[in-house]
Amino acid sequence: MGADGFFELDAEQGILVRGIARPAPNAARAERAANGFRRAVPAQSAYRAISEGQVRWFKRACAVAGPWLLLWPASAIAVFGGVSLLVFVAILIWRMCLAVMGLNASHVAQSVDVDEAWPTYTLLIALHREAETARQLAEAICALDYPQHRLDVKLLIEAGDDETAIALAAEVWPPGAELHILPPGEPRTKPRALNYGLETAHGEFVVVYDAEDRPHPQQLKAAVRAFRDSDDRLACVQAPLVGEGGLGAGLGGWLAGQWALEYAIQFGLILPALAKHNLPIALGGTSNHFRRSSLEGGGGWDAWNVTEDADLGLRLARTGAAIGMIAPPTLEAPPAQLNVWLAQRSRWLKGFLQTWLVLMRSPRMTVREMGVAGFLSTQLTLGAAILSALAHGPWAIWCLMCAILPGATLGVFGQVVFAITYGAGAMIALAAPGQMGFRRIWHALTLPIYWPLQSAAMIRALYGLWNCPHFWAKTPHSAVSRTPPPPCLISFSPVRDLSSAPD
Repeated sequence: MGADGFFELDAEQGILVRGIARPAPNAARAERAANGFRRAVPAQSAYRAISEGQVRWFKRACAVAGPWLLLWPASAIAVFGGVSLLVFVAILIWRMCLAVMGLNASHVAQSVDVDEAWPTYTLLIALHREAETARQLAEAICALDYPQHRLDVKLLIEAGDDETAIALAAEVWPPGAELHILPPGEPRTKPRALNYGLETAHGEFVVVYDAEDRPHPQQLKAAVRAFRDSDDRLACVQAPLVGEGGLGAGLGGWLAGQWALEYAIQFGLILPALAKHNLPIALGGTSNHFRRSSLEGGGGWDAWNVTEDADLGLRLARTGAAIGMIAPPTLEAPPAQLNVWLAQRSRWLKGFLQTWLVLMRSPRMTVREMGVAGFLSTQLTLGAAILSALAHGPWAIWCLMCAILPGATLGVFGQVVFAITYGAGAMIALAAPGQMGFRRIWHALTLPIYWPLQSAAMIRALYGLWNCPHFWAKTPHSAVSRTPPPPCLISFSPVRDLSSAPD
């Protein structure tokens, strides 16, 4: 029975509840959503995290490295140190280059509008235990500056999540909105739900939103204009994600601020630079706008990858498709508790590992598909995220030991590495879009405290990849303050600057 007897939950038949239709669950569609991609393109699915070829390669590497380290430790350590230094320098130089290029690709944009026939736009929103955010989500969707009758809203929840179903059905949604309850099945992941909704999508374009998102009202129109100003090669445009961070005091406020600063760097500098030079982009988890034809042609999402967004972005790059950036952002609430942050970050890193392992199943083929520049860029972005998470913790422990133990020292080389890493990180943090003030400076200064947390998350990610590779660590959300939508921070499109479009 529904809340206060207003309605009943009947999962066996399609009904209309307070203006929102609820089609009957479709078991066949759910099975395709889970397994369609991995059956069609098994070589690019994370269903099996590590391929047999990669296992054989790892064993051979250990068979060579083990005896070398035991018999000739000095030369082994020297070679490992030299290679590590080269990789470190390459990653640092590339990140600095992207930050500089991102500065040149970013500026404040003015919203533009035209009187034209707007196409039907599908909104895919996967939710799980999100009753608290239902009202905020409904208000954000209804506030979009887009013809409401052109919105094809698909709310996607798992069977048994009656609390969320009741909360969603109690809100006001655009005409034609549908509440889809997925039949039970594995894996219980966001990409499975998105694939389920995609099969019934009617829109020419498709966007993915999360439960806590507050997209800028102009975002859909900006995406449509970007697609129409380009050719069919533009398969996706990413709206920048802005973290509502640094609003509280104590550990929670500091952690949220660091998370928001990461977003400012990633979506304000790094991704615009990659888009400007048509390099592969590991998409963010929300506010991705697709041509539906390109999305379906690429097979949709891999339901077995827990960072389906990053995986899809790189798969699109392998097909020669382009990904761009638009200006109007989406506001997100950051995790303010350490345990929540760790759970979310470990899922991200587990998904990055899955995505990288899939790319490296056949490196030669990946190079042919992405091109040499695209392949190297992916190694210096996605690969760098994995390596940095592995390295920050041990490096921080070693620095701490050198600071407190008599006789222990970093040496001149170690001090130079620390100074360069810290200096570069702080400069990029201060250059990122957003309000400059004491909090921004404080977060930039305390980056060396934040970085080692990545290693704690990586330990969990490695454990999860081995024991439960497809488990989706849920990030809990709650309603957030009614902060006005943030200003447009990025106005770059790979084809045309939206801020200069004519009325």
